[in-house]
Amino acid sequence: MKSMLVFVTAVVVLIALPIGAGGASSDWPQWHSPNRDGHSPDVGLLKQWPAGGPTLVWKASGLGAGYTSVSVVGDRLFAMGEKGDANFAIALNRADGKTLWTTHVGKAGAPGWGSFAGPRATPTVDGDLVFAVGQYGEVACLDAATGKEHWRKSLVDDFGGTVPHWGYAGMPLVDGDNVILMPGGRRGDLVALRKATGELVWQSKDLTDGIHYSSPIVEVIGGVRQYIQLTDASVAGIAAADGRLLWRAPRKGKTAVIPTPIYHDGCVYVTSGYGIGCNLFKISVDGDKFSATEVYANKVLTNHHGGVIRVGEYLYGFSEGKGWTCQDFATGKAMWQDKKLGKGSLVYADGMLYLRAESGKGTIALIEATPEGYREKGRFDQPNRSEQNSWPHPIVIGGRLYIRDQDVLLCYDVQAK
Repeated sequence: MKSMLVFVTAVVVLIALPIGAGGASSDWPQWHSPNRDGHSPDVGLLKQWPAGGPTLVWKASGLGAGYTSVSVVGDRLFAMGEKGDANFAIALNRADGKTLWTTHVGKAGAPGWGSFAGPRATPTVDGDLVFAVGQYGEVACLDAATGKEHWRKSLVDDFGGTVPHWGYAGMPLVDGDNVILMPGGRRGDLVALRKATGELVWQSKDLTDGIHYSSPIVEVIGGVRQYIQLTDASVAGIAAADGRLLWRAPRKGKTAVIPTPIYHDGCVYVTSGYGIGCNLFKISVDGDKFSATEVYANKVLTNHHGGVIRVGEYLYGFSEGKGWTCQDFATGKAMWQDKKLGKGSLVYADGMLYLRAESGKGTIALIEATPEGYREKGRFDQPNRSEQNSWPHPIVIGGRLYIRDQDVLLCYDVQAK
């Protein structure tokens, strides 16, 4: 009887493990992966796709207009979209994509030229809280189970923010007891709020660049926890404890500065489009003083948006005019560049990169993450394509690939059998 109980317990434990996660976390609670590095913890995924691509598990509709990707926590997915004269945060059932709740966040619209309507910022989930930001700066803290509002702020009215030309796109960053938001404006680019109450902890009054569309990352450098933010005029480190400016490296962008910074081996890598290119800065500490020294600046990886991901000592992303690119992080040298797929976004999982073209048929390709060359292992054209650019980044978590395109969310099985 004892051995039978042990067997039954083992079976129950195996059934309870997250699908496709190999025992790793099967949550994706925020923009650009659990660690904001574009890496999925999944293992045991397909290394070669069948003709026509992986199996479609389900298709959800009703998300509305918008460019947010999804966050995935527990049995739920979270996104944003707009319908009529308002935008909403949305919770979906992870098993089948059915809508569980929708909660009003802010007004609808398309800031800037181009008629790009809808919210841009992917919700961030922390425990039972969901943080959502509308394109005009409305911020709502919601209950993850019910969608009930806990508190609400305005980046413009409460913190003196200035709406970027194409609307707010900075993703909320939860760090400990605080949530970090990016209002921009003369009173300071970043604010820290108590995540439970919305109470202001600090505002980074010494950094007042144009905030544009990049999202911060959190790192510990020289023993000091800090947020690294890319703006239209610089890249900077802001102390997590009190919002003071620790270091700032002048680095002028143009038109729209979007990609998320990358930190590795004491260095910060940034890139942006419109001919600007990429830079690597070495961050040094002398006592309590920080400084940033440029290591290189070139146009090998000029990434407009779609992101850049570091895998080991190499960077991967799409470069304006040059195609998909592998770049040596330390030297800035191009390892390879290829135009077999058009401009787009990407995510990394289990040794592979999932590339998503932004235009045309919205082609999705699987390639090896290797500096030896562009090695494609399958592709398919996204069904149910909208007429808009497919800007939401792909997500791979729990053995599933999620593709958002305006009103539609597609879920594919990428687990190796």
